[in-house]
Amino acid sequence: MKKTRIFAVLGSLALALLSVVLIAADHLDAPDIAGTSSDIADFYAFQGEDPNNLVFVVDVQGLLAPDRPTEQAVFDENVLLEINIDTNNDLVEDKVIQMIKRVDPTTMEDTMYFFGPLTVQESETGVDSTIDAENLSGSVKISTTTEVQTTTSNGMMFFAGPREDPFFFDFDRYNQILSGAATGFTDPGTDSFAGTNVLSVVVEVPKVLLGSGFAGANPLAPGTPVYGVWVEAKRKQ
Repeated sequence: MKKTRIFAVLGSLALALLSVVLIAADHLDAPDIAGTSSDIADFYAFQGEDPNNLVFVVDVQGLLAPDRPTEQAVFDENVLLEINIDTNNDLVEDKVIQMIKRVDPTTMEDTMYFFGPLTVQESETGVDSTIDAENLSGSVKISTTTEVQTTTSNGMMFFAGPREDPFFFDFDRYNQILSGAATGFTDPGTDSFAGTNVLSVVVEVPKVLLGSGFAGANPLAPGTPVYGVWVEAKRKQ
């Protein structure tokens, strides 16, 4: 099986997919990679408009200004983004979706390539990853602030490019609460991230490609199959 060099984990965000929408956020919280091309800002997982699909959104390089710095921000060819999916509740990845930027050799355009969902063998779990180059599921030209591109391939939909940061958080009030200067959030609060951007990668996947999931984890819907999901950024070694 043809594979690329090993990528080692730099940072991750985790959540269990137990309902229609769940999110995790980590803006500038990892000191060693904060503000770098591998800094994960948000991870969203939710049921698509088509209830047979799940949508995964990975945001990196948070708090980009919406003008020239956003145009200069690019996905890193040496950083692999990997969505890990646990289908049997053993807290170990059973499927992965891998995403990495390359220049399309035909068009010479910046392109995001997607691999998977791939079945992970027991010997392949853990913090290091390789790309199975023979299992490309699709690709999409990376969008700009003025030109949005999406593609559909193998029943999956793809997008990659700058988007306004969707995470609402009153950061100043949060710090006041931590310092003891305040006792709770205001209603409405102030969106500290308003007007800032992220680089976003979106993939919509038919559930049939992910396996059946596991039941009993969601107390509000114990019979509904769910998945454990988390995302990692890994740099080429």
